[in-house]
Amino acid sequence: QVQLVESGGGSVRAGGSLRLSCEASGYPVSRYCMGWFRQAPGKEREAVATIYTRATYTYYSDSVKGRLTIAQDNAKNTLYLQMNSLKPEDAAMYYCAAGFFPSCTNLTPGDYNYWGQGTQVTVSS
Repeated sequence: QVQLVESGGGSVRAGGSLRLSCEASGYPVSRYCMGWFRQAPGKEREAVATIYTRATYTYYSDSVKGRLTIAQDNAKNTLYLQMNSLKPEDAAMYYCAAGFFPSCTNLTPGDYNYWGQGTQVTVSS
C-alpha cells in the first residue's frame, strides 16, 4: 500500500525558511514523478515543484523559482521541499503527491495517483 506522510510545516515570518519532508512507503520514489502542490483557502490546488530523478528533471512554478528547492533522497525514500525567503503569499496547505507516469511535465493535480495528508505553512508579514 502506498503512503505519503508530510511533515515540517509551521509558522514563520516573511523572509524565513522551512523544510518540508514527505516520507513515502509502498513504492520507490525514484521510479515515478513526485511533486509538491499547495492550496490556499478559496484557491485551486496548484503545482509548486515536481521531480523525476530518472530523467534528472525538475519543474518550478514561476512564483517560487529561486526560493524553493525540491530534492529527493532515494535511500530514505523521502521527498523534500526547502523553502527560503518565504512570502505571505506562500502560505497554504502543502501536499506531496506521486504520479505513476513517466513525465513530470504533468501538473494536473487530478492526474496524480497518491497524496499525503498535507502540512500547513503560515507566513506572517
